[in-house]
Amino acid sequence: MNVLITGATKGIGKAITLKMANEGNNLAICARKINELETLKTELNAKYPTIKVFIKAVDCAIKQEVLAFAADATIELKNIDVLINSVGVFKPSFILDENDEVLDFHMKTNLYAPYYLYKKLAPAMKEKRFGHIFNICSVASLEAIANAGSYCVTKSALLSLNNIMRAELMEHDVKVTAILPGSTLTNSWEGTKISKDEFIQPEDVADTISQILKMSKGANVEQVVIKPIHGQV
Repeated sequence: MNVLITGATKGIGKAITLKMANEGNNLAICARKINELETLKTELNAKYPTIKVFIKAVDCAIKQEVLAFAADATIELKNIDVLINSVGVFKPSFILDENDEVLDFHMKTNLYAPYYLYKKLAPAMKEKRFGHIFNICSVASLEAIANAGSYCVTKSALLSLNNIMRAELMEHDVKVTAILPGSTLTNSWEGTKISKDEFIQPEDVADTISQILKMSKGANVEQVVIKPIHGQV
């Protein structure tokens, strides 16, 4: 299959990219830094020489760059079978203490980028009656976290968008799944003294997506919540 992944060079996005490559899928991946993309592509080409890997430096907060990535990926891979909206940003703050721009910062990347990619790529999936969209939401989509107000708002909105996608596409045999991970051991926790066993691993999310993609044609996993065994860190 041909898989498009945003935020592919770090954390959950990188784990998903490595998993999809290991399973023989062609990839269209983006991130903001071209040098990190080039390094990842070199690694993938060396380990999986039979797959195609298209890379493009993209700031997912900029609509034109998001749309250009989708268009170029479609040209390179001919079609996109799986869309994985993994990119996300988080700036902790209480809403009453933050500048108005903080909400805009979260909205552009966490919500608008998946919205634009959906509008660009889903019509072809609908026409083919084949495809799967994964939206990496968060437990913050369901739970209020006081020091993450704008983040929670946008992740809740992403879950709502996810559900609308499913409602629009289900009669066309296109699947849509929301993944809601809790505290995950990514670069944002670098230097922590908390045991890694208190976190979800990025590979847990990647493995979940892999298993869902292997399910029968008539099965759609609507939502998966993954939390640390002892609760949020």
